[in-house]
Amino acid sequence: MAIRTISEQALSGVWSASPTPFTAKMEVDTVAVRKMIDHHIRMGVKGLFLAGTCGEGPWMTDAQKSLLIRTASQHVAKLAAKDPAKRPELAVQVTDNSAARVLDNIKRVADDGADIAVIASPNFFMDPSVKRMTKLYVEAAAKSPLPVGIYDRGKHSPVPIPSGVFEEVVQNNKVCLVKDSTCDPERMKLFLSLRRKHSHFKLFTGSEFDCMDYLKADYDGLMLGGAIISGLMANQMIDAYKAGDIALAEKIEQRQQRVSYAAYGGKKIKCWLTGLKHLLVAMKVFRTPKTYFEQPYTADVAKGIERLMQKDLDVLLP
Repeated sequence: MAIRTISEQALSGVWSASPTPFTAKMEVDTVAVRKMIDHHIRMGVKGLFLAGTCGEGPWMTDAQKSLLIRTASQHVAKLAAKDPAKRPELAVQVTDNSAARVLDNIKRVADDGADIAVIASPNFFMDPSVKRMTKLYVEAAAKSPLPVGIYDRGKHSPVPIPSGVFEEVVQNNKVCLVKDSTCDPERMKLFLSLRRKHSHFKLFTGSEFDCMDYLKADYDGLMLGGAIISGLMANQMIDAYKAGDIALAEKIEQRQQRVSYAAYGGKKIKCWLTGLKHLLVAMKVFRTPKTYFEQPYTADVAKGIERLMQKDLDVLLP
C-alpha cells in the first residue's frame, strides 16, 4: 500500500487538538462532530488531531473512537467533493504499550479514514530505556500504513520519552510531524536540531500560552487544544508575525490567552475541559458539555463565558 503524502502546506499553520462532543448518554455526538469540523474550517484550521488528550481518546472505547473518525472522515470527504481546499487533514492518536498494539490501532484508524497516525508515549511500559523505546517507535513507523506523527508530552507523560529516542525515529520518511507539548527549552533545541538534519518532518507546538516563543524559534505550526475557540486568533497571530509586525502578533496572543484562561478557569486551568465544552455549548458548536473528566465548572467560569459571548464573538464565531 502506498503511503499517502501530506503536503507541506497542510503541515503548517494552525491545527486543532480537537475535543470530542458527546451526547447526554456519553455517546459520540455525530451531529456535533460535523458542526465542529465546519466551525474549524471557518477558523482557518488546516488539520484536526482527534482522540488526543483534549479529545479524551485514552478514555474512550474503541467503538467511540471508530464512530468519531468515520463521522469526521465522511464529512470531510463530502466537503472535499465540493471544494478540495476546504478539506482538513485528520490525525488520530494511536498510542499504546507495544508496537504490535500501536500497529493494530493504526490499521483500525486507517480503515476508518484517518490520514495520519499520532503516537504519544506509552501509558504503561516496562524498562523505558532509550533502546527499548526506540524499538517501539521505529517498528511502528516502519510498518505503519499511514504517515506518522510523534506526540511528546515530556514530563506530563506517565512514561516520558527519553531524548535519545528521537534521533533514529525521525529518520523514517513516514514521520511527517512532531507535536512538542513539553514546554521544555532543551526539547525545543533538540527538535530544531533534528529538523535541520531531517527536513521531511514538521514541528508543531502544543503549548497554547506561549505560541510566540515557538514561532520565533521557527516552529512550523501550532497544534492547540484550544484551537476550536482560538484558531482564528492563532491564524491572525501567525499572519502578523510573518508580516514582521511583532507588536501586533504579541497583542493578538494576549487576547488569545485572555479568552483561553476565561474558559479554562484561570492560570491554574482548574476547569480546563469542562469550561471549554460549556463555552462550545454557548457557541452552539456542541450540544452538551459531557466529558469523562470530573473537573469542576465554577460560577466564575460561567460568568467568564458570558463575558466572552458578549465581547469576543468576532473571534469565537467568525
